[in-house]
Amino acid sequence: ERAGLKHGMQVLDVGFGTGLVAAQAIKLTGDASRVVGVDPSPGMMQASPLAATVKLLEGKAEALPVADATQDFVSMGYALRHVSDVEAAFREYFRVLRPGGRVCVLEITPAEGRLANAALKFYMRSVVPVASRLRGVKTNTPKIWRYYWDSIEACAPPAQILATLRSVGFADVARHTELGIFSAYTATKPAA
Repeated sequence: ERAGLKHGMQVLDVGFGTGLVAAQAIKLTGDASRVVGVDPSPGMMQASPLAATVKLLEGKAEALPVADATQDFVSMGYALRHVSDVEAAFREYFRVLRPGGRVCVLEITPAEGRLANAALKFYMRSVVPVASRLRGVKTNTPKIWRYYWDSIEACAPPAQILATLRSVGFADVARHTELGIFSAYTATKPAA
């Protein structure tokens, strides 16, 4: 909502996964037929409770299977760290957006400051896996959380993400953070 998603907009949710971000987009647009999900994993998309109500397309952020200037809003929730070429992905977002269209990329970023980052890393790589094991969750949980943290650390830093959005032509580029680690990158395709 803060990024400008409104009732009636056409939305492309890149990195659809199981549809968590798309579900929120449906609430804001008021119409599931206005939301299209793209993900490289057909199995992941089919596991979504939205699979029967949202149009789903197999594809990657770097080569979207969508026509030029057909979307009002492009969203990506917590998947940027899995994109191999961020610039190519942002060029694709720019290509598929109509003039005046908006993009919102949500991502978890390392905390600013060495102490805060070390505490977050310890929490995600040690505390969460141990707590999960104590609750009887699968034994591969520590490995998954290690990978999760490693992918967060390997993601392009915020300054680079903002610069890349600008370099492909976006305007009004901004980053909003919550709790120092949840980033929302927003930008607009110029109207003319």
